[in-house]
Amino acid sequence: METLQTKSDYELKLVDWINDEKAAIKLINVTGHLWFDKSVELILFRNQLVDRSASEILNLHQYANTVVKKPIHVKDTLALAEAIDALPKISAARIDIGRLASEWMQEKPSGINVQDFVKKQLKDFIEHKGADFVPKDVVLFGFGRIGRLAARELIAQAGKGEQLRLRAIVTRSNSNEDITKRADLLRTDSVHGPFPGTVIEDFENKALIVNGHKVEMIAASKPDEVDYTQYGINNALLIDNTGIARDREGLAKHLKSKGVSKILLTAPGKGDIPNIVHGVNNGTWNSDESIFSAASCTTNAIVPVLKVISDTLGIERGHIETIHSYTNDQNLLDNYHVKYRRGRSAALNMVITETGADKAVAKVLPHLAGKLTGNAVRVPTPDVSLAILNLNISKNTSKDEVNEIMRNAALNGSLVEQIQYSISNELVSTDLVGNSCASIFDSPATIVSKDGKSLVLYVWYDNEYGYTRQVIRLSKELAGVIRMRYY
Repeated sequence: METLQTKSDYELKLVDWINDEKAAIKLINVTGHLWFDKSVELILFRNQLVDRSASEILNLHQYANTVVKKPIHVKDTLALAEAIDALPKISAARIDIGRLASEWMQEKPSGINVQDFVKKQLKDFIEHKGADFVPKDVVLFGFGRIGRLAARELIAQAGKGEQLRLRAIVTRSNSNEDITKRADLLRTDSVHGPFPGTVIEDFENKALIVNGHKVEMIAASKPDEVDYTQYGINNALLIDNTGIARDREGLAKHLKSKGVSKILLTAPGKGDIPNIVHGVNNGTWNSDESIFSAASCTTNAIVPVLKVISDTLGIERGHIETIHSYTNDQNLLDNYHVKYRRGRSAALNMVITETGADKAVAKVLPHLAGKLTGNAVRVPTPDVSLAILNLNISKNTSKDEVNEIMRNAALNGSLVEQIQYSISNELVSTDLVGNSCASIFDSPATIVSKDGKSLVLYVWYDNEYGYTRQVIRLSKELAGVIRMRYY
């Protein structure tokens, strides 16, 4: 029989939860106001708060308690968000309210009120005198897996339209039937779910209206045959998602089209094209450069972790094995394929194949050239891959030390957007569909040899969405629309 005390405890916990949900709903409203009216994006320890449900926001606070070891409460983050919103003027910014809340917890006992605390911590954001940046037009050339995710993300991050503006999508045809099919593929995705918004076909104007954004649907078979200025598009960043051309000569044809000023390839670039892993070697290119590569999804996953280990423990040599979800270049059923083994059914087989990730690492981290080997196994899953890094290191270490090094890198420094630190013993690939980080470090899986000189690291990555987020980060930097940050 349920006792009165048990019932009371039950009701008290339920009331607490309901009050927390109410606070989370208020936080959602303030977050939306800051985002759409002031171009201020709130995040919680690198986790996006815009377009989140109340339950998701409370779960992120629990993440702060268990992983980040920062015991913060939703009522505190709400108070801080309201204080930010009350500021008379603030620059366009991305603010980690988790960091702000943890700092507030430390200073709160001194008696400082929340408004004065926020003014003090965000002084540079209030008094920033820099010129406002000019929004950048974006053209997507190709509309496959990465192109459609990029479109979703560009729309989701548009806010007031002060950063990147998706203006056009180029495919081989823009017939009404083709536009309808492209719209349907944007609305629904078997892996990433439905698009959280509206997609309306405008056949008369050959366009899609996506969450109020008019996106021109342009037909072209060659990169140099479009005059984008006819559509009011100028000085655009063109993101080439086709991968058809990967060398400078082929990609430079885009620059012959009026209205395009920079090219970003979503595949490894050949020759002297800068291959950039955002967070690692961004900002290292010549100021006159106009053609860039975002490297590959695997390169973006492993390079952040390799950099951290190289900087702290040193890397003598190693091997990278990627367990990669199948991709569109494989056959659904057995058929001829120019590459070995990829002709066998992707849905039925594990397929050993080559990867250029080991060589690509050297383009981003030159000091590791010749020290790594690499190979890949394609497996019958549609998304999320796993990189296994088997490394011989220069310094003796332990599992605890390695994990703490990676935990610190995930929470502090220049790689906080790229690396997520996982403590779950139950993590599997489907848990990571839609993860925004380039690398998810699986800390329970870390193996260190008895002599402490070699280690095996397991790094997960959503090879579609996580990579796309890296592309968007790099796009913002190339476009010169990076906001101030409080991380």
